Amino acid sequence: MIGFLRRVSSVHSALPAPEPQTIQVEGREITLRFKRNAQARRMVLRLDGKTRELVMTLPKRSSLAEALRFVENSTPWILKQLEKQPTAFVLRDGAEMLLRGELHKLALPDQKRGLVSVAGGVIAVPGGQAHGARRLRDHLKKMALTELSRASRHYAAAMDAKYKSVAVRDQRSRWGSCSASGTLSYSWRLILAPPFVLDYVAAHEVAHLREMNHGPRFWRLVLTHCANAKAAKQWLKENGRKVHSYL
Repeated sequence: MIGFLRRVSSVHSALPAPEPQTIQVEGREITLRFKRNAQARRMVLRLDGKTRELVMTLPKRSSLAEALRFVENSTPWILKQLEKQPTAFVLRDGAEMLLRGELHKLALPDQKRGLVSVAGGVIAVPGGQAHGARRLRDHLKKMALTELSRASRHYAAAMDAKYKSVAVRDQRSRWGSCSASGTLSYSWRLILAPPFVLDYVAAHEVAHLREMNHGPRFWRLVLTHCANAKAAKQWLKENGRKVHSYL
């Protein structure tokens, strides 16, 4: 059962998006935020995996009261989505995280200076709580750029395709993209996945240099050069939330 605890703000206007609410779902406090979309025909509720906040899209004339009733009736769905969320990652000595598809333990040595290193299933991160997360993230981004550049070169040669540049970002909506100008962009988090998954995403984006669509010729090109495409897609489907829970 959901109980509404308080308003984050007291704005009552119906046409602008209502102000955020704090709600309680089975004893858990969750922020509920709203977006107004004049083209929307119905209310849509989703759980933001990064912020763990509920986000509701409202049609132009939906009232706050209607929205709250919709959320109330969506309690079973909300609970199901919350159960799917991975445990929040905390940077601490002995914590575990994926790297190239294998669990590694973190070691946070006392020294404030030094480079992140990976050996024997241990990721050593100097800098402590204050700087460790940034140093670890920067190190993983460099690793990702190196591996994705290698994979992109490989598939570009195999598919007789040319690209302009390779970049890594922290994009959540997609694992990779290919621009019309030939820029390949990837999520740095692919370095956390098994190598065959990273390779598949590189093959997928490089294939777009030849076919800017997802038609039969595109998939023929991908599958010709990447035998593990199906397994890679399944791995991302099953582990994507976990990969995005780190850092």
